Amino acid sequence: MSRSTFKVLFYVNGSKEKDGIVPIMGRVTINGTVSQFSCKQSIPKTLWDVKGNKAKGKGKEAREINLTLDNIKAQIIKHYQRISDREAFVTAEMVRNAYQGIGSEYETLIKAFDKDCANFLKRVGKDRTIGTYKVMVRARNYVAAFIKAFYKRNDMSMLELTPDFIKEFAAYLTTERNLKNATIWLNCMWLKGVVMRAHYNGLIPRNPFAQFHISPNVKEREYLTEDEIRTVMTHEFENLSLAFVRDLFVFACFTALSFVDMKELTTDEIVEINGEKWIIGKRHKTDVPFQVKLLDIPLQIIERYKHLSKGKLVFGEINYWTMCKQLKKVIKECGIEKQISYHCARHTFGTLALTKGMPIESVSRVLGHTNIVTTQIYAKITTQKLDNDLTMFGNKLNKAFNDVSMT
Repeated sequence: MSRSTFKVLFYVNGSKEKDGIVPIMGRVTINGTVSQFSCKQSIPKTLWDVKGNKAKGKGKEAREINLTLDNIKAQIIKHYQRISDREAFVTAEMVRNAYQGIGSEYETLIKAFDKDCANFLKRVGKDRTIGTYKVMVRARNYVAAFIKAFYKRNDMSMLELTPDFIKEFAAYLTTERNLKNATIWLNCMWLKGVVMRAHYNGLIPRNPFAQFHISPNVKEREYLTEDEIRTVMTHEFENLSLAFVRDLFVFACFTALSFVDMKELTTDEIVEINGEKWIIGKRHKTDVPFQVKLLDIPLQIIERYKHLSKGKLVFGEINYWTMCKQLKKVIKECGIEKQISYHCARHTFGTLALTKGMPIESVSRVLGHTNIVTTQIYAKITTQKLDNDLTMFGNKLNKAFNDVSMT
């Protein structure tokens, strides 16, 4: 490794001379990089020693100026040593900024990531979930591993970040971690967020990732059509465990409950309103209130498995991973060639609800979404729905212009 060159010297700016007085400037040189700064001191031009880079003589004014310059040099050396201990690459500008206080609070990337993770954790259980927190920490760990692999250190200053850094990070996730495009996009978005907040808070002078864009290229979420649901519902299973898994999936299709909400469903959340049964509760994931009317089919399923209830839990104790593995067998046995999970039941509900004409605002309320944009992603407008809507629109137009003929 080549030896680092570091030098601090002082000089006067003759071009700023006024009445024989010139300002004293400082210059930091590190490995070929140079940065200048004002010492906030002035001196008679005749009192400056050009070769010695200091004030001439032993008079009071010369002693005071030289003492000030010695203190400045000592501070710069201290900043240089501190930054060198932390960074593999140090520039004159970094040291000058640290001395001037501009860069005294500059973050390192992993340190900033850790702070953001800590702040996110404080919101878990309020307006954030532990699952999303874990995804954020995983992104942080990917960034740390990338820095370790490509820069051979544990952290790096945000001042060193360039547009190429995030591009190389995305390539690393592809080649070294074998991640899919949607997952790469998600991890890059966490990284961009940390750097963007640092820039917004004034911790770095620019956002090096501002122009970086990557498409998530997310595959459309799977859902079952009306005919496919009918096939699943009417299939006779010899294995009672598969029948149970099927029934809970159908229950979710008719209620829009996620697996965890279905798992935690209690008798207290099933209430009677105007002679009809409703589920009224809050989503486990977001704590957002939701309500859905229990139709005949989900009511039949609740009654069928009444004997499995434990305490107030409607379906007793059920395990997500076990049920998901069994659900794949259910779908395969029904002859459906789709990658279906329990979460697809929510997409199925949303799609069918829109197809049958339920307003998207109502669908959003049932799904427990905080933003209707999310509902637009989950609930697909099918070709049949578009055809029905356009036919209805066409009939209304024909009626409106029935008495008009083209001339």
